[in-house]
Amino acid sequence: MKPVYVINGFLESGKTEFISFTLAQPYFQVRGKTLLIVCEEGENEYEEALLKKSRTEIVFIEDEEDFSPAYLTELEKKHKPERIIIEYNGMWNFKNMKLPPRWGIEQQITTIDASTFPMYFTNMKSLLAEMLRKSEMIIFNRCDNVEDLSLYKRNVKAINQQADIIFEDAEGEINQIFEDDLPYSLDADIIELDNEGYGIWYLDSLDNLERYIGKTIRFTAMVLKPEDFPKGYFVPGRMAMTCCADDMAFLGFACKYDKCGELAEKQWVKVTARVTKEYFEDYGGEGPILNALTIEKTRAPEEPVINFV
Repeated sequence: MKPVYVINGFLESGKTEFISFTLAQPYFQVRGKTLLIVCEEGENEYEEALLKKSRTEIVFIEDEEDFSPAYLTELEKKHKPERIIIEYNGMWNFKNMKLPPRWGIEQQITTIDASTFPMYFTNMKSLLAEMLRKSEMIIFNRCDNVEDLSLYKRNVKAINQQADIIFEDAEGEINQIFEDDLPYSLDADIIELDNEGYGIWYLDSLDNLERYIGKTIRFTAMVLKPEDFPKGYFVPGRMAMTCCADDMAFLGFACKYDKCGELAEKQWVKVTARVTKEYFEDYGGEGPILNALTIEKTRAPEEPVINFV
């Protein structure tokens, strides 16, 4: 398979700067040519000296209909690259991107200008979500004077829970701790999670599980009973709108409970549980496990769907 690195983002989001930085790194100075396919031209251009030093051939594709498996195959035959970098056009819907059969995406990275993120998140949410959904790394740059980075992080995590998210300002990477922005106290005997609290707790647990180990939490949840789960486990969770009404996800972790047989699918319950970190096969490793202390029947909340939008 021919390794392909996809860098996407809206115009002036920092794609060219990121790719230029990457091409200049010693670890990228490897044998063979690199084919750089640029699908939009921003204010910044690639330096000829850098392209020559990194043995990079650059090709521009201006029209989306020209970005086809047939034309990409022609480019591969002409340039014979060892690897391919695609600077994708942020206004092209990413789910429509088709590559030649022997091309495989090695890594996908999205760059975001933090100063314009609210505008794109509000007005072009569907396009943005398609970019983010399969990205392994999401880089927010130009974070200077942006106060609520925690909100940006939650917005992105709601769409892609596995991605690494990096924030950068003029001084470099920001190692920001988001604990002060939590809508609940980590020191409470029982951490009570309302609608907003549950969504934030779930996303925060993906990155900062250590702060919750040994803590007791309480929340209202819907029962999910996956057929392939081991006996004595179920998933209490909530449906969440991560992008739009057509883009819903169930957010929940495995819960150990010795009376799972008494629970019905989609039943609403009040869960009080202690958080631990354990190996679980469905996680493919260690992850959050809720050890139920009490499970009580309850009514559905007034707003059964958590809204991240």
